[in-house]
Formats: sequence, C-alpha cells, structure tokens
Amino acid sequence: MGRSSTPGEGTRPSVRHAGQLGWDDGLYEDAPETGQDSGADGRRPAPTGGGRRKGGAKRHGKKGKRRVLRWTASVLSLVIIGGAAAGYLYIEHLNGNLKKEDLTLGDKKMADHKANAAGQTPLNILLIGSDARDSKENQKLGGAKETFGALPLADVQMLVHLSADRSNMSVISMPRDTLLKIPKCTDPKTKHVYPATMGLEMTNATLGRGGPGCTVATWYELTGITIDHFMMIDFAGVVSMADAIGGVPVCVEGNVYSHTRDGKGSGLKLEEGTTKVKGKQALQWLRTRYGFKDGTDLSRTYAQHMYMNSMVRELRKGTKLTDPGKLMGLAEAATDALTVDKGDKGLGSVKKLYDLAGELKKVPTKRITMTTMPNVYGTGVNEGRVLPKPVDADQLFQMVRDDVPLDGKASKRKAPVAKEPTAPVAEIPVSVRNGTRTDTEYPVKGRASAVQELLTGKGFTQAAVDKQYTEATARTGVLFPSVDMEGNAQAVATALGIPLTAVKKSTAVSGITLTVGADWRVDGDYSAPSAEEKTPESARALNGDDETACMPIQPGFGW
Repeated sequence: MGRSSTPGEGTRPSVRHAGQLGWDDGLYEDAPETGQDSGADGRRPAPTGGGRRKGGAKRHGKKGKRRVLRWTASVLSLVIIGGAAAGYLYIEHLNGNLKKEDLTLGDKKMADHKANAAGQTPLNILLIGSDARDSKENQKLGGAKETFGALPLADVQMLVHLSADRSNMSVISMPRDTLLKIPKCTDPKTKHVYPATMGLEMTNATLGRGGPGCTVATWYELTGITIDHFMMIDFAGVVSMADAIGGVPVCVEGNVYSHTRDGKGSGLKLEEGTTKVKGKQALQWLRTRYGFKDGTDLSRTYAQHMYMNSMVRELRKGTKLTDPGKLMGLAEAATDALTVDKGDKGLGSVKKLYDLAGELKKVPTKRITMTTMPNVYGTGVNEGRVLPKPVDADQLFQMVRDDVPLDGKASKRKAPVAKEPTAPVAEIPVSVRNGTRTDTEYPVKGRASAVQELLTGKGFTQAAVDKQYTEATARTGVLFPSVDMEGNAQAVATALGIPLTAVKKSTAVSGITLTVGADWRVDGDYSAPSAEEKTPESARALNGDDETACMPIQPGFGW
C-alpha cells in the first residue's frame, strides 16, 4: 500500500500500447469500427458506425497561488496562469497562447439563466478532452499513425455546474460511447454546414463537425442546460500539467496491467494500493478501460472522477507551486494546451480564467459531486454503445437545470419569485408552437391549437398558433425576449401549471412564445412533475471528500 511508483513508471510501453490509441486504451484504433474487439477480457464485438472509441483524459492546470487552485483539470490550467504571469507583457504572451473558438455552432440559441431570489445565476462549463494528434507532442503520446492529422474526437465530456449561490458543484460526465442525434452545426471558419444527423451517432464525433461549439450545441439539444463556457484540452496538456503539480494519488484494489495479448490497453501498470501518478502514467490512468472493473467506458469514467477528486484534495492540502521556472513552464503548457470560448463573454484571457478560478474555489470539496449520465446499453445495431436512460437521465438533467444540489444536501437556493404582469391577460400576445416531435414519434397533430384554446379559455384571448417549423423540444417552456415581459410570460406559465423555472429570457424569440414539448403530447392541463430532488443511483455519484475510493480490477488483468 502507498507505493510511489512501479517498475518502469513513465516508460510504460506507450509506443506499443498507448501509441496505438488516443485517449482510448486501445479500443478499435487499428481497425476503426470493424467490430474486432476481442481483447483479453473477451468483450463482445463492437458495432460499426460512430466515431472511434476513445477514453478520457483531463485538462488540468493550477494557479501559481495555491488558494486559486481549483478542482478540475481544465480549470486548473486556467488557474496557474494568474500566479505564473509576472508582468503585463508576459500575460499578453500567455493570452496569445490561448486558442479561442465560438461557444456554439448550432442554430438554437441557448436561453438565459433564471436568476434566484438573490439575483444570482448558476455557471455551466463544458470540459472537453480532445484526442487530436496534430502535433509531435500528441503523436508521441498516442494514436495509430494513420490517425495523425485526422479529425479530432471529443472523447471526454464533462459538464461542470456551479450553483447560483456558489455553495456546491455538480459534474455530469457523458460516456463517449453515447449515441444521440447531433444537431445542425456550421463550421465558422469554412462555413461548411453539417446537417443534423438523421440517425444516432456517437457523441465524440461532434468535435469533428466544426469544433467544440458543435459539442456544446449537442449537449444543449440533449439536456436543455444552458452552457456558459467550454474548455478543451489535448493529452499533451494533460501530461504537462500532471507533471507540474507533482502527481495525484490513485488507488487500485490489486495489481493491474492494462494490456491485452493483441496489443490493446493503456499500458498502465500499478501495484495494489495507492500510487502517486504523474506525467504519462497519469494519462494512462485517465485512458485506462481494460483492467478496471468490468472493462467498459463507464469504469474509465469513474476512474477519471476518482482522479479529479484526488487532485483537488491534494491542492487543498497545501500543495505549493513556488518555483518560478516551473510556474512559467506550467503557464506555457496550460495556455498552449487550452482552447476556450471566445467573445466578450468568453474565457479568452488570463484574467477571465483567473476570475473563473476564484468562483470555483468558493466550493468546498465536500460539496463537489461527480456523476455519470445514467445510461442503458444499446441492442442490435447499437450493441456495445450506450443511450441516455430515459427517466434517470432526464431527472439528473432537470436537477441541474433547476440548480438542485446533487449531493442531497440542503441548498440556499430560492424558488423564482413571481413578478406582476404589466398588462391584463386579455392583452398579452402569446405565440404557441408545436414542438412535440421526438426521435421516434411524429409531432402530435393539433397540439398547438389545443393549447391555444386552453389559453383562450383562461382569458388569454390574444394567444395564436405559430405555424412555422418548430424543432423537437423535450420540455414545454415559455420564452420571452426582454425583462419587461417576464411578468407576462410567468402569467402564461402559471395559467397552464408550467413551473416558473421553465420561463426564460431568450433572444431567439421576438415575443412571448410557448413551445409545447414532448412532455405534453396529450390533451389536458400540463402535469409534468418537477424533478425529484434526489440524484438517481444510476448516476454513480462520487463525493469530492471520499478518500476511500479505490478502483476494482478486472479479472485477467492482474500481475
């Protein structure tokens, strides 16, 4: 127990194993999607279609000043920068290192956050791990040669939700094997339009459809959670930052070697107990699938959560970065490896990253909750992939949308305060749209008209059906374009029993607009219940203070 390293640490046969894989630990890399997944664990063949399967790495960074060091890999990268930069010119140099791209490439505009009674709003950041092999550094760390220069895949996707009152933080990981429909995305550089997919595709393919903004658009389409920022890092950045913080303690329940007879596996080799991993070995941990628990991508995701929680605890215990040379090197590595959202509201400067770190550091580790999107295994042509678990995934997403803590502890959050309408209900114009279409069902004919009649019967005589094409909408909601219309929009929602949390400001509409979603496909009053304020067990929640977490070992991968 408590071993600091294993023989050959950092020199694991990464060229042979990791060299054949990206963030993944070997799955299908040499023969992409041929279904030849016959590793030592005897797992069933994978189906064809979708992006190459990859694992997950993390983005990490740390502020020169320990107090600003925050939990997550991506966020850490931003943090180091502030403490490392000694002067204006150097800060400008670091600013220039940062790569910036559009926040979203989809057509659907994200609704504004609903402020709580204190005027506070939550903050949502999508963390993306890219398997890009477009640099010598990345090529040395992994990937079959035929994949060098290929379109990158978003093999790690984690949504970080910082509560409006900054008392707690929730993280939802989406397995890269998740099948879903990808919305239309437009590449901002080439103007090439990627049409919405007709069938289900793997979520990691979103990055190759114009950039990280398409991954953001896909998350919004699936979850309805407004995303404020994204941070993307490649695996060269992970290695650099893991080295800079001196390693992260991880635990395995037995000796493990992630390697199969046919060359798959991350190459991770650890002895039973706790080991402080860094550099390539840290990347191997984050990429390992074969050898952990049941050998699935879900086990890899759980191992990533263990790593991130452990890293936060290390930084909170007093880990210090005081060497100026190391700090500058770390700042260079972090900014070189990081891609963030651009624009006035984006994260495209050292100062903005520093400010974000200040917000994140307000949350104690005991209020950080890591979860995995509840999912079910596909069947038939979707065998070997996962899909969102209908009830549980929706519940988890709604808890985040409603700013409900995932750790089950009391929140200081307050329900939205109803505002007085500025006009009698008979004078409030309302457009009603039919968004009841789903992935498997056509829109319900006449739903908009039926709801318009309901409104008319409640005194909203200016309600009218908007017959323009309406995208499928999972949840019924009311949008309004300006603050002066909020009270009127709330009156519409209240009349139909729609919760005020579903009333949001949006520049995508020119007047009060009620979209009837797939949760209201039948006649009668709206009756969709609010999310139960309990994290589904299928989300596999892991608390940031849990120091007992230790990774089970998959049979056949011991030594």
